[in-house]
Amino acid sequence: MESCGVQVPITVVVAEDDEDDRLLIEEAFRSNCQCLTLHFTHDGVELLEYLTKAEVSKPCLILIDLNMPKMGGIEAVEKIKSNDRLKDIPIIVLTTSDDEDTIAKSYCSGVNSYIRKPMSFSQLEHIVNVIGQYWCEVVLLPGKRGCDT
Repeated sequence: MESCGVQVPITVVVAEDDEDDRLLIEEAFRSNCQCLTLHFTHDGVELLEYLTKAEVSKPCLILIDLNMPKMGGIEAVEKIKSNDRLKDIPIIVLTTSDDEDTIAKSYCSGVNSYIRKPMSFSQLEHIVNVIGQYWCEVVLLPGKRGCDT
């Protein structure tokens, strides 16, 4: 955590089924914000299984795609937001859709931000850099006890 200016490790869970997108997201985060620990899941079911494991600490942020097999992003968000232990985790949608109804439904389901996936790696890197700067340098996060106090 040398250059991050944070007092607690920042864990980000990324729910993304596309392997290429996962690699690009990981590379962009590794290039721009080393203070983050990334954990990847392939779909909404795997995301919920990971988040509800007793031994897993709550992440500081979830990045979620909407179009995934088994359970899509909006359904996963609804389940997360209805869980008392998980409902305070910020969620950013990172998806290809810019459909107005999908955006509205995402916010109504409880997401904190909705970002359309860019078409180029340099644009993705810029978005990840902004997200990383915000979560590593700007926002104040609760200590290890988080919102469970």
